[in-house]
Amino acid sequence: MSLRKLDIVFVLLMLPSLPALAQGLSYSRDIQPIFTQKCVACHACYDAPCQLNLGSAEGAARGASKVPVYDGARTKAQETTRLYFDAHGAEAWKHKGFQSVLEGNGGQAALMARMLELGKSHPLVPNAKLPGGLDISIGRKNQCPRPDEFEAYAKQHAQAGMPFAVTGLSGTEYQTLQRWLDEGAPVDEPVVQPSAAEARQVAEWEALLNAPGAREALVGRWLFEHLFLAHLYFENGEAGHFFQVVRSRTPSGQPIDPIATRRPNDDPGSAFYYRLWPIQGVIVHKTHITYPLSAQKLVRVRELFLSGDWVAEQVPGYGAQRRANPFETFRAIPARARYQFMLDNAEYFVRTFIRGPVCRGQIATDVIRDNFWTLFQDPAHDLYITDAEYREAATPLLAMPGQFDEIGDLLGLWLTYRDKRNEYEALRMEAYAEAPPASWAHIWAGNDNALLSIFRQHDSASVRKGLIGDVPQTLWWMDYPLFERTYYQLVVNFDVFGNVSHQAQTRLYFDLIRNGAEVNFLRLMPAEARAKILNDWYQNSGKLKMWLDYQAIDHETPTGLALAGSDPKRTFADTLMERYAGLNARPDPINRCTGAHCSRPTVAPLLQEAEQALSQLVSRPAAGLKVIELLPEATLLRVELPDGRREVYSLLRNRAHSNVAFIVGEELRYQPGLDTLTVYPGVLSSYPNFMFNLRVDEVPDFVAALQQVRDQEAFEQIVRRWGIRRSHPQFWYYFHDLSRYIGETEPVEKGVLDMNRYQNL
Repeated sequence: MSLRKLDIVFVLLMLPSLPALAQGLSYSRDIQPIFTQKCVACHACYDAPCQLNLGSAEGAARGASKVPVYDGARTKAQETTRLYFDAHGAEAWKHKGFQSVLEGNGGQAALMARMLELGKSHPLVPNAKLPGGLDISIGRKNQCPRPDEFEAYAKQHAQAGMPFAVTGLSGTEYQTLQRWLDEGAPVDEPVVQPSAAEARQVAEWEALLNAPGAREALVGRWLFEHLFLAHLYFENGEAGHFFQVVRSRTPSGQPIDPIATRRPNDDPGSAFYYRLWPIQGVIVHKTHITYPLSAQKLVRVRELFLSGDWVAEQVPGYGAQRRANPFETFRAIPARARYQFMLDNAEYFVRTFIRGPVCRGQIATDVIRDNFWTLFQDPAHDLYITDAEYREAATPLLAMPGQFDEIGDLLGLWLTYRDKRNEYEALRMEAYAEAPPASWAHIWAGNDNALLSIFRQHDSASVRKGLIGDVPQTLWWMDYPLFERTYYQLVVNFDVFGNVSHQAQTRLYFDLIRNGAEVNFLRLMPAEARAKILNDWYQNSGKLKMWLDYQAIDHETPTGLALAGSDPKRTFADTLMERYAGLNARPDPINRCTGAHCSRPTVAPLLQEAEQALSQLVSRPAAGLKVIELLPEATLLRVELPDGRREVYSLLRNRAHSNVAFIVGEELRYQPGLDTLTVYPGVLSSYPNFMFNLRVDEVPDFVAALQQVRDQEAFEQIVRRWGIRRSHPQFWYYFHDLSRYIGETEPVEKGVLDMNRYQNL
């Protein structure tokens, strides 16, 4: 064969592997993977800086806005800007105040190109702390410069190029993005389509939700309001395929035309159909609230809601009164059906409180303690379910605030709803005083959703099935009115675009709900012990709040539990773990070690030794373990095994407070000497604050070093040895390996984690 023929053969063989530069760039093939790898961890969801969402072609084309979504001080509600709902296409978004980051302007390169160039020209020192004065907090003021403002921005913020405050793009990634931008940044977005198996199930669920008849329409509406935030997935579905239920102007079988109302229980304004819409774009963990659909679930829903002989004469209308009191709006649907549906997947509903739009920032999250357990009242022993007369008396008192956002009447609105709630609590206390005493039978034990652990990480939170960590200071016992009100107040009725009055009403009323769940738990405690337990929860200024806003507790009605010893709450918790061991999805020998072996018996010996060492850090107050004062709220430990595998542990800091009863002044109630740590396998936060990477044989040394820390310098030595700083050359590998770990251990839950809270240690 001649030399020329050999050259031709070589070129033909190499064609499949030639870079995209020779083939023409594709957004979906070449650009979105770079955004997913280097940008989505910050630029996703409502808290994306400058509302620049790079999880999809639609988001990239939409561009940026100077108006933030999260603004706790705005006096007027702002226009909604939900991707895929409130506008479609770049031109439509421009009319809503967004500016392109992809288009050149007056002969200048696109804003994204200039931001990337600024970042490339000021690289970070590898694995060093970020430069002083670089604000990376979630409360920072984002500049969001327009193209004509960029030169001034670059002079003033030379180290604020993109990717922001983190190891940047590789040379190839940078060249690919710049070439794409030079070519006009064309976008294409493959539309996720259901598989044949998914399409059959979509049709079945849409038929259920849109069934004719007043009773069926009322059930469809209730289900929509309880699943609108869910990422639905099907049995035998495609990996990575998720759906959301929306209201559409078009019926099943036609392209979906979504109706974009501010809230899911607002008037749609026209005839509509419930549709299951494939979710487009990159899945991010912080909004990935999964809910399973199956043939068995379909049977369950029909059994709960449509098998009885109850009647709905008409479907209620819409409006503020209907939003304020869903108990009134849906009173025709048997209360037991509503409550049982929520209990069946209780973790999903608590996740909507925790991962939904309401849960962002310290003022939003300081209404709860840093760690607590949640239990549920059995429907057979919930008077709202079993006693029609009591239900009729209670329902008008369960209305919730936040439907009106007049700032001038904030105090009056709050006092009205506070008084209604306390009137309900008095009615409830009286009714339960005449009912059989609370016993173990009164605690729901239907499936592994019965026991939940909630952790607050200062300005975010997380929830998992099972009882994780040492016995917490507080426990919640939720009945149907508590569960449903929490869901409506924090999810259905919460308007992330609302003004300060709406957000304050939401926060203040949830304080009352938390108090109600705590007081309900006290019914399980001996009558003579309740005051002491309550005083421990509401120390110092908390006593003032009890006097001002809370209903008095029942000090007389006995419990049905026999709780021996001087610490009935601890006795209850120990007995709970023993009685409900089969439902406890996450037994925890690391944090609740009762013998010589403080590790999981099912893991390899090397990991058992590592967990034994890690157990030395837990349940010790910061007064005796000084390093706690220097650790962030959510630290991830990546432990490498000799065979190439790795385990991931969450190291959570539990901040102690004298009480959590006020909307401001958390630092005045903070008790730092009582902070503790919880260590548990898995990724227990959507927002890692920091990560350490170490070999499994180094874990004892790591633990010993933490125990010896007495000052900042000693802690920084640990960070330098094992820490993965934002400037680490392999930061993105380690950061995304946390998502890969989730995908390996809980495939349905995999999503890109958020790095907006990753700290500069």
